[in-house]
Amino acid sequence: MPPARAEVESLQAYSAPLEGRRGLLRLDFNENTLGPSPAVVAAVRALPAEHYAIYPEYDGLRQAVLAALGGSCAGLTPSHVGIFNGVDAAIHAVFQAYGAPGDRLLTTSPTFGYYSPCAQMQGMGIEAIPYTLPGFAFPLAEVSAALAADPPPRLLLLCNPNNPTGTRLEAAQVLALAASAPHTLMVVDELYEAFTGDSVLPLLVAQTGADGDPFAAYPNLLVLRSLSKTAGIAGLRIGFAWGAPALVDRVSRVTGPYDVNSFAVCAAYAALADQAYVDTYVAEVRAARDWLVEQCLAHQVRHHAAGGNYLLIWPDGAVAEVDRRLRQEAGILVRAMTGKPLIDGALRVSVGTGEQMRRFWQAYRLIEGR
Repeated sequence: MPPARAEVESLQAYSAPLEGRRGLLRLDFNENTLGPSPAVVAAVRALPAEHYAIYPEYDGLRQAVLAALGGSCAGLTPSHVGIFNGVDAAIHAVFQAYGAPGDRLLTTSPTFGYYSPCAQMQGMGIEAIPYTLPGFAFPLAEVSAALAADPPPRLLLLCNPNNPTGTRLEAAQVLALAASAPHTLMVVDELYEAFTGDSVLPLLVAQTGADGDPFAAYPNLLVLRSLSKTAGIAGLRIGFAWGAPALVDRVSRVTGPYDVNSFAVCAAYAALADQAYVDTYVAEVRAARDWLVEQCLAHQVRHHAAGGNYLLIWPDGAVAEVDRRLRQEAGILVRAMTGKPLIDGALRVSVGTGEQMRRFWQAYRLIEGR
């Protein structure tokens, strides 16, 4: 076999979700734990068979994405919106379009595990600044100093709220970082913003005015979101990016012409039109997260919950054994943070409905002997 590029031969790929997850309570990958709204299911089932043979169309979907933002989209046009085969594909495209051997990625640690492999496959160096203990505070001074280096980092990847620590950075601080580093492409991964309301887009639009381009002052800023965590269509893979039209164009150039399939497009239209379902689910998750935090406090369980639809719990027992017993004895999947900097020994528990979290808590207490 001919060898791959040196960067690929030495690459440790991002670990994909485990197989055999169907039929279990999925609290391991921060997915929507109920599935999509009935409107989404009906729309996909009603897709005419003739559409299976037709390449998908995207322009109308860009309009629907903007309409779903409501008042947060003033000044934005379809050319500000990129559509991708999940946010993972958007992240990959960013690195393909802007990362080259010798360039540097600046990010935080611990964070979403896919950023580093994308940088490594492009031959980039990685500077991952740890969150500050206690509390996993955002290392603002350290990140600012790294952005001021000569030469500056090529890319800055921030997950906000951060997965897995939940660390949040205020929108004004996000924009200030972008403005301070015009030669660095700043990508803000907002997959979990619905659970905390931390999006940078409303402030971006509000400070610009309806007659201007919100990204005109921030041509180096790209904002990512998806419908996986809220609308329950992770299996169909669709994600969005907002940025200056020239930036969205460059990132989109390195994707395939029809990467997002017609079923995902159909589901996205229906999901965007049923915001009431998303709002109800998000409210349920937030209430369930608050309840679970109360239980942890009442039973003196070490935990950390700051943002997103997940929290960290440190079991008294061996984390691998608790993970195994939850799966085998209770049919519940969680994610062990084994080997992750600062959080080794913790379980990341995705938050679902109140009923699901009560089921988890009962099983966890039984295993831990609490």
